Order: sequence, then structure tokens, then C-alpha cells
Amino acid sequence: MKGTFSWKWAVLVLSVAALVAVGCAKKQTVKSEGAPGAPGAASTTSPAPGAVSEAPVKESPAAPVASAPAERPASAASAAPGVAVTEEKLSLFADVRFDFDKSVVKEDGRKTCQDVAAYLKKNPKAKMQIEGHCDERGTSEYNMALGERRAAAVMSYIVSLGVSKGALSTVSFGKEKPLDPGHDEEAWAKNRRAHFLLK
Repeated sequence: MKGTFSWKWAVLVLSVAALVAVGCAKKQTVKSEGAPGAPGAASTTSPAPGAVSEAPVKESPAAPVASAPAERPASAASAAPGVAVTEEKLSLFADVRFDFDKSVVKEDGRKTCQDVAAYLKKNPKAKMQIEGHCDERGTSEYNMALGERRAAAVMSYIVSLGVSKGALSTVSFGKEKPLDPGHDEEAWAKNRRAHFLLK
């Protein structure tokens, strides 16, 4: 009887171990080809030290990551299947667009800044954050600085229109939060921007 009892225990222990092994199997990670510059993307080459532009940099596809749903959905034309679109909060105002490697507010950007200034004057308790963004070309460090210059240029222009500096703040995301994950001039033009976020 003792031999039968031990055998039953051995079968029970093996069955439980098999169930635990099957039940704890690793879940597969959803693969996403992130845009260069997206979190998790690794660079296979780095530009020469002292590079000061958004010069093209070859980057490898992102490591497999699960993407979060985007608040601003991308159309089929703006994002390829499996490419995560940057999560971005919608703004009441259009983005201010910049030329390649520039932080000068152009005429169409001034119109947007005038709209923001008018809103802030009518709503004196409102606070606005200006986010500076760049395209994927260039180093992360350079693009963080360029994004800050872009946000600061927009802030300076709005302050020159009579808005209190205390109503505005800036932040740079560099190339880390592209609006369009594409790798062409059309996508890069969309990503060179200042985005307004009401706080």
C-alpha cells in the first residue's frame, strides 16, 4: 500500500509541475517597428562628435515593445501597420512648424501664436505649456537643445504680444515623440514643431 501511495504522490506532483510550467509560460511580446528616436530604439551608428545639425543618422529598428493606444489616431496613410504612433494630447491650437535645423517662428507660426496670445489674454488663469519637437535626424542631445530653442522662440513671441511669462512654460522632447513615424521629408516636416498643451 505504501508503494502505491508514493506512486500516486509522484504522479500528482508531476501533474502539478506540468500545469504550473504550462500556466506560467512566457507571453509573446507584440512586435512593433518603432520610429527611429522612439523610446527603445537603438542606434547602430553615431554621428561624429560635435555634429550640430539634424543630419541623417542610420538607426536600427526598435526592440520589440508593446505599443500603447494613441490619443491622436493616425490615418492609414500616415502610419504603416505595426508602427506605434506617438501618444499626444490634442491641442486647441495648430502646431507651429519649423524649417530644417531652425528655431525661427515663421509667418504662419506667428498667426498661431497670435491666436494663443488672444486666448491667454481672455483667460488670464489659463496656463500653456509649449512642447518643442524635432525630426529624427541628428543626435538626441542636439535635438533636445533644438527643441528647447524652438519652444523658447515661440514663448518669446507670445510674451512679446503682451502675455505674462508666468502663463507659459516650455519643455523639449527633441526627436523622442514624433508625430509621424515616417522616414521622409513629409514626415520630418510634421515632426519639426512646437505643440501647445493647456495645463
